[in-house]
Amino acid sequence: MYPSTLTQLARANPFSAPLFSLQKVEEPGPRRRLAAAAAVDEGDSCEFGSQKYFVLCGFGGILSCGTTHTAVVPLDLVKCRMQVDPAKYKSIFNGFSVTVREDGVRGLAKGWAPTFIGYSMQGLCKFGFYEVFKIVYSDLLGEENTYLWRTSLYLAASASAEFFADIALAPMEACKVRIQTQPGYANTLRQCAPKMYAEEGLWAFYKGVVPLWMRQIPYTMMKFACFERTVELLYKYVVPKPRSECSKSEQLVVTFVAGYIAGVFCAIVSHPADSVVSVLNKEKGSTAVGVLKRLGPKGVWKGLVARIIMIGTLTALQWFIYDSVKVYFRLPRPPPPEMPESLKKKLGLTE
Repeated sequence: MYPSTLTQLARANPFSAPLFSLQKVEEPGPRRRLAAAAAVDEGDSCEFGSQKYFVLCGFGGILSCGTTHTAVVPLDLVKCRMQVDPAKYKSIFNGFSVTVREDGVRGLAKGWAPTFIGYSMQGLCKFGFYEVFKIVYSDLLGEENTYLWRTSLYLAASASAEFFADIALAPMEACKVRIQTQPGYANTLRQCAPKMYAEEGLWAFYKGVVPLWMRQIPYTMMKFACFERTVELLYKYVVPKPRSECSKSEQLVVTFVAGYIAGVFCAIVSHPADSVVSVLNKEKGSTAVGVLKRLGPKGVWKGLVARIIMIGTLTALQWFIYDSVKVYFRLPRPPPPEMPESLKKKLGLTE
């Protein structure tokens, strides 16, 4: 007989994978966090959740976010200009054409420095703190609840990490948008930052932090939760062999595919707030509410196609680079989570 409370909880959980199709595990292993052993596995360079693990995860975040966002600066520039001046920049191709005609090919690289610095800092906090919060929240929930509510855990950990990541990103994001959307204002970060500070003070760099939270926190929640669950589903229903039998290269391909799928959803969820941020950082004295009212329901979706292409590619590459860093440094890479043996016994799923 199944204990009624646990059974109802498991079945009612909207985020859980099917609970009653798992195979019996004959030799249960040691206590695990999200299916990751706390001890050092053979071949790993450090313990899961150790200081070295978090530091190298943060370094992976720097590489994955800093390099990828810098690589797509031309597309980001056109997207921002479409958002703040749709009458002049009517489409992606028209935006590229107008920009090259007015500023030359070099004009497409405007804002690369604040992009690289800002998103490197964001990546450090986003990926590093995500790993920290994921373990902290998992320990608070306990092994069984961690499995049952794993998607909720991914959402909470990613939102917490992004809160701090956006504080690190905000100053450089403000400079980037000002350089890209106000021709003649400044051409480099060294020109832009002192000028903004002289005109508006420190507030110039942080007035966009709330819209950034509105854009980035839903984006990051979708990015991490969708990625984690997509990886789980790909190994369960698409990949023809268990993850343990896949080579590192095959695992990285799964990472890239899951990252791209997550990226498409990320772009859609966060685009309205992205439009507000672009306009807000362009205009002095503007507010998020005022910009939102002026853009209207239709205006906030300008540039969505460009952003889907950019964010889909970005997210896939970021996860690929981040996972590659883990492979290179031989960091623990937990397999998709499995139901704990203790929960199987409570639900009567083992003999």
